[in-house]
Amino acid sequence: MDILQTIKPKVSKRSLLYIAAVVWTFAGGMLIYKGILLSIQAPEALGIKIFISGLGGAAFYWLLFSNISKKHTKRIVELKMEKPCLFSFFSFRSYILMAIMITSGILLRKSGIIPTQYLLVLYFTMGIPLFLSSIRFYYHGLFYNRL
Repeated sequence: MDILQTIKPKVSKRSLLYIAAVVWTFAGGMLIYKGILLSIQAPEALGIKIFISGLGGAAFYWLLFSNISKKHTKRIVELKMEKPCLFSFFSFRSYILMAIMITSGILLRKSGIIPTQYLLVLYFTMGIPLFLSSIRFYYHGLFYNRL
């Protein structure tokens, strides 16, 4: 057991907040990028699709993702150890949820169940709150000693 403790990659809580920020930025950015690629394939009524995505993304952020990122930030700041494991920016349950969401996204895209014109709205709608949520992690990382 001691060998695991010595090889476990440890980082400061501030670093953990920045790692979480980068992961959430990457996930949101990737979905937005995929939405952009799909919008090239289905450019019809693009303004309306982006407007709907913006409204949906804002709603998801305010109703769901804001609370999730707040909960993760609080959990990181309140970790008992000063140098937690590099991978503890998510709880085990969150890793499972993330795997399910990634798998679902891939299956939806590959299966063709949802037409491209609607899938791009879904990608934008989910990418926006992820990207916005990452800002909380950057903020708490930047002002960690003052909070």
